[in-house]
Amino acid sequence: MDWYVLAAGCLVVGALIGFTGGVLGIGGGLLAIPLLGLLLGMEQQMAQGTALVMVLPAVLMTLRQYNRYSKLDIQAAVIGGMASMVFTWIGAQIALGLDPVLLRRIYAVFIFGISIFYFHQSTRKRRSRSAAAAPPSRHKGWFVLVGGLAGLTGGVFGVGGSVMVVPLLTTVLRYSQTGAQGLALSMIVPSTTVAILTYAWHGQVTWLAGLPLALGSIVMVPFGVKLAYALPEPRLKLIFACMLLVIMMLLLFKV
Repeated sequence: MDWYVLAAGCLVVGALIGFTGGVLGIGGGLLAIPLLGLLLGMEQQMAQGTALVMVLPAVLMTLRQYNRYSKLDIQAAVIGGMASMVFTWIGAQIALGLDPVLLRRIYAVFIFGISIFYFHQSTRKRRSRSAAAAPPSRHKGWFVLVGGLAGLTGGVFGVGGSVMVVPLLTTVLRYSQTGAQGLALSMIVPSTTVAILTYAWHGQVTWLAGLPLALGSIVMVPFGVKLAYALPEPRLKLIFACMLLVIMMLLLFKV
């Protein structure tokens, strides 16, 4: 494939992923990884490393948009982010040592479990979005645990840290869906940076695909975030669950 064809294709795909990531608050990497494997034939580790190039600027753009609608808990984000950095490095070392097919299968199982959780959540009574601005007070030690889990998940799978964090923030710490998505994204910015450096150091990044994906993604993120705040919360959770099932099927098809 010629480089300009690859770059143009990744630019378009990145735009679609950025819009989706803005709606769901996941940075788009969960969708990019199986697509890189299916369309470009990348092994799991290479797909994860390349997706991270797109994820970081998309997460920053998405986070900026979420903060416009609801101010973030900066202290909680810093505590969670510091914990996630340490565990991201550990998780990345684990992932780089695994067989690519085994890693992809573990990833698919993880995605399936999260999707089932969100199907259940989408059937529950809607809570007010105002909970995002003033959730119940919690000891900051919770955010060390949450950030550590996010970092370990993001390190092993390249992305997915925010997917792990959001259910904990909504169920245990009682954030709204959009409030949890914004705080989760703020926690994974430092760990995503660590993950990119780790994967790149081991030669598991294709920059020619990753950079156009990133450019296309950040253009469409604001539109996705705007739609997220316009949707009812149960519907947002249902869309999230359906998207995760699609991702799981893409992963299993690749296997």
